[in-house]
Amino acid sequence: MSRQDWKPGTLLYPLPAALVSCGDSPENYNLITVSWTGTICSTPPMCYISVRKERHSHAILSATGEFGLNLTNRAMAKATDWCGVRSGKDYDKFAETGLQPEKGKLISAPLVAESPLSLECKIRQVLELGSHDMFLADVVNVRVDPRYLDPESGAFDMQAADLLVYAHGEYFALGDFIGYFGWSVKKTPGAPQRRYGRKG
Repeated sequence: MSRQDWKPGTLLYPLPAALVSCGDSPENYNLITVSWTGTICSTPPMCYISVRKERHSHAILSATGEFGLNLTNRAMAKATDWCGVRSGKDYDKFAETGLQPEKGKLISAPLVAESPLSLECKIRQVLELGSHDMFLADVVNVRVDPRYLDPESGAFDMQAADLLVYAHGEYFALGDFIGYFGWSVKKTPGAPQRRYGRKG
């Protein structure tokens, strides 16, 4: 059977199910669930989030120029979904979900204390694209929960963190480790060994 052609769409999955934290004081702290996000540059480290103009967080992001990009895991799945379907205009999302705001090191926006790993981001540019505006940001600090560090190497263990991803309206936990970058051309025989993300 031949492959089918569909109309253009955003079927590029899976994506992180991330919680974006924003606001510069407890009175306007907010959380928004975002999967339109990713890495765009290594040096300098940069990422992006895309947010609809009508979302409550859009105005906060535009006014403050900062945000936390917080990875989520299986234990945070219900709170992550809830923050994506409720508006910060109507709810204090930290209070409603029980998630704890944590002071960032280099930004005024809070981080999510329960997140396995959080990126502190300063917005460099906003691109108006259509349904969403893309916030291009510099990553100025990374905060990691030590529970998910390998005790020997000190590196972040993504599999142990049980990270959550989003795929076309559904959430999944990351699956089994298959191989590290470059294992397909490794000269020594044998199965690929588990490696961790590097620290520092």
